[in-house]
Amino acid sequence: MSKSFASDTQITHLGRLWLYLFGALVMVFLMFPSVVVIPMSFSDSTYLEFPPREWSLRWYENYFGSIEWREATYVSLQAAVLTMLVATPVGTAAAYGLHVSGRRMAATMQTMLLMPLMVPIILIAIGAFYLYARLGLNYTITGVVVAHTVLAIPFVLVTVSSGLKTYDMNQEMVARSLGASRLRAFLTVTLPQIRFSVVAGALFAFITSLDEVIVAMFVSGGENATLTRRMFNALRDQIDPTIAAISTCLILVSVISLLLVQWLGKARTPG
Repeated sequence: MSKSFASDTQITHLGRLWLYLFGALVMVFLMFPSVVVIPMSFSDSTYLEFPPREWSLRWYENYFGSIEWREATYVSLQAAVLTMLVATPVGTAAAYGLHVSGRRMAATMQTMLLMPLMVPIILIAIGAFYLYARLGLNYTITGVVVAHTVLAIPFVLVTVSSGLKTYDMNQEMVARSLGASRLRAFLTVTLPQIRFSVVAGALFAFITSLDEVIVAMFVSGGENATLTRRMFNALRDQIDPTIAAISTCLILVSVISLLLVQWLGKARTPG
């Protein structure tokens, strides 16, 4: 078997070595804060310590054994699930409408729907706080879900739009030519074929709500305080290693969700 050598215009892996090293350094820089939190959560010390001198599960026991932390976790999970259930159909409908629309306003509408990704989130939080003050939605689950839905819809929109770009719309047109309504054709023909993109968007919406803290600081509180808000308050009042245990659990949930998204993407790719 003959060996093929790189031509003068081709770049070998050795030539890309600097790029690989730079990429590895960037990944280490981004992951290091999260990686440090994990061993600190297993420390037996009464303060945050890295590396731990003694190992213990006391802070996980403190987390799962605390009524306040359990209630905050329930509120966050409830808000995340409801956000996912609201943002997924709304974002999917928006992506479908923009995809099939041939109007010039489609690009403008898409930009407007993506604005929550462009506007500083602190501005969204302040605006939501003052609006909710007039509507009486501050410190309610409804208010948290609505605010988180605004942040989650762009992720669903981008993910579903990506799936629609690889879908042949002629299949839906055939179903409609045989008498199916647009809604029925979408539900029976289009949706099953873009389901992986929809599920991925739903998972992104769930993660967005579960990990969000800035908006939660403004619109959640009292009995409806989210887990991230209580974590921030705990860090402000007292540096409790329980925060490290909770952070590790949130990291685990986020990683599992992202791995599931990756698995869905591979399952969607033929061959």
